[in-house]
Amino acid sequence: MPSISMFYGIVVMIFYYDNKQHNTPHIHVRYQGTKAVFGIDSSEMMEGDLPKKQQKMVSAWMEIHKDELIADWELAVSGETPYKIEPLR
Repeated sequence: MPSISMFYGIVVMIFYYDNKQHNTPHIHVRYQGTKAVFGIDSSEMMEGDLPKKQQKMVSAWMEIHKDELIADWELAVSGETPYKIEPLR
């Protein structure tokens, strides 16, 4: 489960071969003991309990980096290592 970005205590990951659990491209996010899954297409939380402020930061970051996230998703589901993506600043 490679980490592709970290910002403001938020860790963003894409799992290898993770297209079976959810049928949509997604990322996994961790923040201070909480976990969430965000859909790449919608940039919205699909499941989890991330605080609202962090949800908004993740969604904004995803909108900025949508093309890179799609490319990383395609790499990860085929077993290749995704690239790091610039953090939110």
